[in-house]
Amino acid sequence: MSLLDYEKRFSTLRVNSGGANKSPHKVAMLQAVIDLVESGEVTNNRFCFNDTLKLRFTERFQALASPSDRNNPHLPFFHLRSEGFWHLKVRPGQQAQYQQLTTATSQGVIDAYIDHAFLDDELFELLGNRIARELLRSALLTSLDEKSIRDLLQPERGGWDWLECEFLVNDYVTMLEKHLAGAPYRKAAHRRALKPRLNNRSDGSIEYKHQNVSAVLLELGLPYIPGYKPAFNYQQQLKQVVLSYLAGHQNVIDEVNLVADKVADEPEHYDRGWDAVFDPEPPECIPHVADSKPSYLAKRIDFSERERRNRQLGERAEKFVLRMEKQRLIAEGRPDLAADVEWSSERRGDGLGYDIRSFDASCDQERFLEVKATNSGKYLPFFISENERAFSNDFSDAFRLYRVYEFTTAPKFFILPGAIEQHVQLLPQNYRARF
Repeated sequence: MSLLDYEKRFSTLRVNSGGANKSPHKVAMLQAVIDLVESGEVTNNRFCFNDTLKLRFTERFQALASPSDRNNPHLPFFHLRSEGFWHLKVRPGQQAQYQQLTTATSQGVIDAYIDHAFLDDELFELLGNRIARELLRSALLTSLDEKSIRDLLQPERGGWDWLECEFLVNDYVTMLEKHLAGAPYRKAAHRRALKPRLNNRSDGSIEYKHQNVSAVLLELGLPYIPGYKPAFNYQQQLKQVVLSYLAGHQNVIDEVNLVADKVADEPEHYDRGWDAVFDPEPPECIPHVADSKPSYLAKRIDFSERERRNRQLGERAEKFVLRMEKQRLIAEGRPDLAADVEWSSERRGDGLGYDIRSFDASCDQERFLEVKATNSGKYLPFFISENERAFSNDFSDAFRLYRVYEFTTAPKFFILPGAIEQHVQLLPQNYRARF
């Protein structure tokens, strides 16, 4: 759901009415939750019914309550479940008893049956943004018209507002899915369709914002549209919009990763010439990207299946590079060396520190090639084993890393010669545990 969907839900809560008065309990509880996120007292999507939450509730409740209202925080903590975005985590072994409950008659009911509450992942991400928080706070008190919403969302100095970013991110993901599936699309046509929903943005501004989205996805380790070169000077709000979108569309993470790792049986591009696929310009250094990821990004990814697909993609890319190397040597007048090019990982197994043994045609010296492949763009990070890193250092004069990208759609590759750490930032991902 979008920010406006949650704004409508917050402004139309189901509350008890007694005469002319509406119960303030749900409003106070949600205000308390927003306060806890804003203050940093809650940093993950988990709200326990503890003294901290009850204190925040009391502060908000007292400002809203009439003389007849009672300070019973256990009631909204339980009944907010009817709103669809508030969920209760039942204690182990208590599911059957919980299913019989229609209300929480006391705090003891919460303590006995409910471990904690949590929000939609998408809503929790929204609460991390100041402007979104203010809109939702206002929605709790009154239903806002479109102008009031725009006024609240408008950032300083004419920057893109939240709704503009939402429209753009939705459009970007639509193009990304088409790109990864090999379906035709035109960036200019998407831009024209998007323009009426934005605040008089120029073509250049929209193009750059799409590049910003590429940078955010790259930081999260997700595929991006190669035609939008990552631009890292983005509003922090844009990253929060992307995170919110992904939290509410976790199927997109599955689909994008599935297509990004897919393997073509026999790609037509195998017979293309070296000059058509060789990219002489490796990526320039980019800013250090964030290591941490929201927990929801891992919820739906089958990492064992993804690793299997990565291995299949890697094997096909190695076969592709093997053909390119033989073609290169033949073109350089050395068919004898081409005949001796060896697919080492296939013949002798993994663990050598390289995949293909080839040659320098000018001096007959061996070259050791390591192949890393992706269906995404050239800036997507890749994994290097310690053995591969060490081998690239020990045999730096002969070592070459071939980075194959956009493999299924329009394959290209660039080459990193020598020790790997001369070209990339190496970030720790796994550790060996010893006793």
